[in-house]
Amino acid sequence: MLDGGFDFVQYLRMIIDIALVWFVLYKLIMLIRGTKAVQLLKGILVVLGIWFLSSVFELKTVQWLMYQAITWGFLGIIILFQPELRRALEQLGRGSFFARNTYSEQKETRESIDAILKACNYMAKRRIGALITIERETGMGDYVETGIPIHGKLTSELLTNIFVPNTPLHDGAVIIKHNEIIAAACYLPLSESPFISKELGTRHRAALGISEVTDALTIVVSEETGQISCTKNGEMQRNLSEESLKEILQKEWNISEKTPAMKTWNWRGQKNG
Repeated sequence: MLDGGFDFVQYLRMIIDIALVWFVLYKLIMLIRGTKAVQLLKGILVVLGIWFLSSVFELKTVQWLMYQAITWGFLGIIILFQPELRRALEQLGRGSFFARNTYSEQKETRESIDAILKACNYMAKRRIGALITIERETGMGDYVETGIPIHGKLTSELLTNIFVPNTPLHDGAVIIKHNEIIAAACYLPLSESPFISKELGTRHRAALGISEVTDALTIVVSEETGQISCTKNGEMQRNLSEESLKEILQKEWNISEKTPAMKTWNWRGQKNG
């Protein structure tokens, strides 16, 4: 019985130990996903792979070079990953590394939703074309790099000014992440679907295109009609009212008062004809 109890405790400790390690690794991967650090991480894996092969085939010179690279690479990692490490430490200090959706975060999210609604309504009434992409789980670092860095707090005034016609940033998409405007004038992939209505322009095709390769939520304000549309998962909702758009954003950000536990919107079930 003692041996059995001892074995059970050991197994339990082992499971908890492995689970904690995987959880931390998962958090770290989520932290660097969509950033340049992903490419750096791939480079590190290549170096480790070369070192392993050089050991197997006894390539002494290559093995020595890879050993030096790994030995001194630790300092290089600290320097190269400085922004990500700093952000991780800041989140850990705020207690948000292991916890999400705190009261302050939900307050900021509500303010962001209000800012998006206000800006979209303003632009729709004046028929100012807009393309707004909200990053979700899939990183959009490659598309951010095609635009102009902004890194400004999401406000209706800033969002509206970006899309004012004949200004340097109005052509292209705005990418939003964590209640912040990351970049403007970004290029998004155009959808090649043959089922897209011919009356839809480049903005709508770009919105559908990005929804086909990421899980981002994209809002389009038509320059011709002033209608507001949303795309996600390769589907488009057109001619949305202010209340419909608000409901979509609340459910997408998981702060809907009616269904707080819902994380995604059922696009097929609430399709407007």
